Amino acid sequence: MFDLTAVQAAIRQAGVDGWLMYDFRGQNVLAQRVVGLAEKKLSRRWFYFVPATGEPKKLVHAIEPAALDHLPGSQKIVYRRWQDLEAGVCALVVGAKRVAMEYSERNANPYISRVDAGTVELVRSFGPEVVGSGDLIQQFEAVWDDDQEKSHFEAAKLCRAAYDVAFDFIASEIRANGKVMETAVQARIMKHFADNGMTTYSPPIVGVGPHSGDPHFDTNVATDAPIQPGSWVLIDLWAKMNRPRAVYADYTRCAYIGDTVPEQYAKVFTIVAAARDAGINCAKAAFAVQRPLQGWEIDNATRAVIEAAGYGEFYTHRTGHNIGQEVHGNGAHIDGLETREDRRIIRRTCFSIEPGIYLPEFGARSEVDVYIDAAGAVHVTGGDPQTEVHRIIV
Repeated sequence: MFDLTAVQAAIRQAGVDGWLMYDFRGQNVLAQRVVGLAEKKLSRRWFYFVPATGEPKKLVHAIEPAALDHLPGSQKIVYRRWQDLEAGVCALVVGAKRVAMEYSERNANPYISRVDAGTVELVRSFGPEVVGSGDLIQQFEAVWDDDQEKSHFEAAKLCRAAYDVAFDFIASEIRANGKVMETAVQARIMKHFADNGMTTYSPPIVGVGPHSGDPHFDTNVATDAPIQPGSWVLIDLWAKMNRPRAVYADYTRCAYIGDTVPEQYAKVFTIVAAARDAGINCAKAAFAVQRPLQGWEIDNATRAVIEAAGYGEFYTHRTGHNIGQEVHGNGAHIDGLETREDRRIIRRTCFSIEPGIYLPEFGARSEVDVYIDAAGAVHVTGGDPQTEVHRIIV
């Protein structure tokens, strides 16, 4: 349900004159969701301009004239010719000096950059400065309601239990057969999800030895490898409750098959865990004093620990991502490496912190989810963070 009062309050807080939402054939899923068109397949360009104050204005094609009728605003321009469209865009933004769109200067943040360059040029030609709508979008795309918050904590508990299921399965299979394949562990986790009313967009990562050194390893039959005594294994899993609007939980843990964890494994994991904790502490410190916090700051705090330990070149990805109805959501990510994430971390949003060190022979990652509640309290979900390598005794 589109809440004009809330949207206009956010526009004023952002310091812009209006928010111009635009889409063509689903290219801008962010705007589609904000205006409630995510389930509709429109074939023509539409624009919806919400000013900081006053009545919104619509621009739609004659073949789909009712496309935006469900939204506030009685001012509707219907176009047929391209010349009419350009004149209509001018009428929408006339008098505005700064207009927010799903745009990122120099494509610094591609997660927000959903409006093509030509459309931005068109809007600019009528006078306004076009600025990014990243912080606006996340207020209406990434903020959880009470039901979503509840669904996350349900999923978090079940995802944490999935590790007990997986590690017990590994132990029992090795005792019985001397080994267990990566895909068999993956299948056991998927059964746990199904048995508990969960769903996921793709199966978990189960990586043994060198496979764990690939951050996005694809566990599959073509590369299937055995887990056996002396093996190092990384499991990254994500799932949500199987109901509408549920949100994901996403965690990574590492284990060693044996009584004593070799020194190199223990050393690298300890560094990764310390980096994870530095990121968590960065978030807690900022919210304790109500200091505005941007995603790149948490990434820098986490990355500094790994770089100081001499493993910076082996930490090849951002520290984390927003979590929502998709496991990689559309709010602020924890990134100062791949992009400079300058969106603010805001209340009632969730993100992962998942530093890793990836060596040719093995990789270590420790992932937790961090949720900022409505009061600004910082919650680390999914049980206590892993402090040492889990030992699977067989």
